[in-house]
Amino acid sequence: MSPLIVLTLLTLASADYWSERAKLVNSDSSHAIGSSIVLTEKEQQVNKVLMSHKLKEYDDGFTDPHSFLPSIHFFKSKSGIEASPVFDFIRKLPKGASLHSHDTALVSFDYLYNLTYRENLYGCVVKNRLQLHFFDKKTSGECEWELVEDLRSQNSSFDMFLKSQLSIIVDDPTTEYPSITEVWNRFMDTFGTVFGLVTHRPVFQDYFYQSLKELREDNVMYLEFRGLLPQVYELNGTTYDHMGVTKLYIETLEQFKRDYPDFHGARFIFAPSRNVDNRTVEDYVSITKELKQSFPEFIAGFDLVGQEDRGKPLIDFIPQLLELAETDTKFFFHAAETDWCGTSTDMNLFDAILLNTTRIGHGFGIVKHPKILEEVKKRKIALEISPISNQVLKLVDDLRNHPGAFLVNSGFPVVITCDDPSFWGAKALSYDWYLAFMGFASREGDLRMLKQLALNSLHFSVMREEEKCDALATWEEQWEEFLDIVLAGNTISVNQIL
Repeated sequence: MSPLIVLTLLTLASADYWSERAKLVNSDSSHAIGSSIVLTEKEQQVNKVLMSHKLKEYDDGFTDPHSFLPSIHFFKSKSGIEASPVFDFIRKLPKGASLHSHDTALVSFDYLYNLTYRENLYGCVVKNRLQLHFFDKKTSGECEWELVEDLRSQNSSFDMFLKSQLSIIVDDPTTEYPSITEVWNRFMDTFGTVFGLVTHRPVFQDYFYQSLKELREDNVMYLEFRGLLPQVYELNGTTYDHMGVTKLYIETLEQFKRDYPDFHGARFIFAPSRNVDNRTVEDYVSITKELKQSFPEFIAGFDLVGQEDRGKPLIDFIPQLLELAETDTKFFFHAAETDWCGTSTDMNLFDAILLNTTRIGHGFGIVKHPKILEEVKKRKIALEISPISNQVLKLVDDLRNHPGAFLVNSGFPVVITCDDPSFWGAKALSYDWYLAFMGFASREGDLRMLKQLALNSLHFSVMREEEKCDALATWEEQWEEFLDIVLAGNTISVNQIL
């Protein structure tokens, strides 16, 4: 065979190889979230702006892996995230809905801390943990209550101690939290400290109003949040039960919507502790039925919360949960928020599916279960993924290794959520969106992913269909305004977007 023929054959073989390689790469990327979206000409131009920032940041991280923000603990990466042009872009982007966060950890840390300057706030330290409560006068008892104002003036280091009690932020999380047990203990203790502060009725309503405001400022138009319906109190001793607390939420929401008519609303998921006995869950069922009957537009459904590895699994409460399911109550179960496989925590996924859950909170262990993955995709059960929460609560160190990377790149029904931003110094949704976009997505993941995540957040909400259509129409208007402003090179203010 002549050298010319051999060269020709090699050239053809080489061409076939590169053609097949391109097909394989394209086929693989065609499964990712947003891959089916065809960008308009305007969106393509905005995408160039976004990707110019992303590729530089991504490739700089590839050159110096220690600088890649999703691989760094959030306590140490936060300032870098805030300086990122990609984060700035995401912060200004209309993100739709926030679908997984908890009642007493919703606001920014700064706002939470500033609440401690309210009048009549007392503090007391029990076993090195600060308790907070509002009283109209000094109260005696097991706790030596002192005005927080006096504690500040008497001790120059009190404020530092106070701040340490309102979050789980530490300088060296690896040393401070050697295992999930230590970080969860601190996490739950923080809820205990915050509880008395935010359940004073005026603070409770101001707190919820501020939560909605911070979401709106982050270009979020709708909220579904989980809560315990804690007893709320007045200075004069008056208290509000679960019905009264729900009315306070609704009253505050209605006022917020009057002040900001472009906000599309909020719904509540009753989510009490899972670490209880069956009789208590029977009480939960009764409360949920009462709430649904009285506030059908505001009550979205039911969940059980708390550290899954140390709480009761769903299987312990099947009769009660089946009874609740018969009332058409929607479920939003936390499931498989764990590194373990085959444990009761991990098996919560199976019971959540069998109980026809509407969404799954976290679902961190789902990639270990092919049949559950199949059912989630077939039934369109959204997975609520909270990157920062999963990192700081020690399920994963490097977010490039988070199961969300597989789920995002395989096109599963995913929404990105914020869980408990107060306690780790985040705010609303943008920090989690940034880490998902940079840490989960491919290097080539682009505006299409962000657009689909926003659409997912609205599609997988429990808004009524006509309400959802209205929200989607409003979002489309916001999206077009956002694109125009990016192309104009102007500074984007929340009022321009919303």
